[in-house]
Amino acid sequence: MMDSTLFTKLHAGGFISDASLEKIRMRAANQLFSLYWELRAILYIGVLLLSGGIGILIYKNIDSIGHTAILLFIALISAGSFAYCFKKSPAFSFQKVWPLNSFSDYILLLGCLTFISFVGFLQFQYQVFGNRLGLALFIPMVVLFLIAYYFDNLAILSLAITNLAAWAGIAITPAKILADNNFDNGSIIFTGLLLGIVLIAIGILTKQKKLKAHFEFTYTNFGTNISFISCLAAMMHFESSYLLWFVLLAGISYYFYVKAVKDKSFYFLLIMSLYAYVGVSYIIIRFLFYAIEGDIGGLAIACLYFISSAIWLILCLIKINKKFYDSI
Repeated sequence: MMDSTLFTKLHAGGFISDASLEKIRMRAANQLFSLYWELRAILYIGVLLLSGGIGILIYKNIDSIGHTAILLFIALISAGSFAYCFKKSPAFSFQKVWPLNSFSDYILLLGCLTFISFVGFLQFQYQVFGNRLGLALFIPMVVLFLIAYYFDNLAILSLAITNLAAWAGIAITPAKILADNNFDNGSIIFTGLLLGIVLIAIGILTKQKKLKAHFEFTYTNFGTNISFISCLAAMMHFESSYLLWFVLLAGISYYFYVKAVKDKSFYFLLIMSLYAYVGVSYIIIRFLFYAIEGDIGGLAIACLYFISSAIWLILCLIKINKKFYDSI
């Protein structure tokens, strides 16, 4: 955006004429502005509404349309979308590849969403994979990863990682837990922690080996959040060994603090600080309510702690963020 304040000061000092200042003001009032993000948001919402609308249409008319016709309809949309993208996509490369046009990204997203719907409907209606629910998630997961790498698409990569998390939860977690709908079990926590570490390791290798190095942030982002959440869940679930889990949380926090400072990434510094703050707060509140037996004094100290620590954390983040920007 053009700032006319400078030109006003120049006019006041006699450096530019009245006519020139008027032209500058007219130019500033009628200048163009970008609708890039607005249009992208509209297109993404349009794809999601279309895929959701297809699902609603099928749900309300499933008896009159027929299962085979529905499957064929979904398959045609998915196949048509992929055919268009393969035709318009550039050659595969492990480096950054830009699509020939922005429209291809949304067609690809539509193809992937309808493909997931196709596999899910196939399993739900015809039990193609039997009781092997993990296989029903494994096949879409592999396809999504291949598509994400071939078309160099971060949105599809996020879908693939989400599918990986769902597959890991079903494949590794004992079936009895899923059947009883009882998730108060350490297996899920260990699964999440393992998955988070694996995703972080893949992110590191992706960057070091330069195999779609720009995918590193997406892998690390998922791995970071899953690892931290798993550690916090373990602290609260395994009460007898919560200090050991806190040590692990501190270790992961230190790793991401070093990474954030090295990469000058305020985002990773922020999420590291928030998760570490939750872990430290759990230790302090646990001490107050167990050691002081939860009397009114402990409650007052807890309130003071949250107020003072929150202010301190915000001031520290503002100060560090300023240092990051000053060093750029």
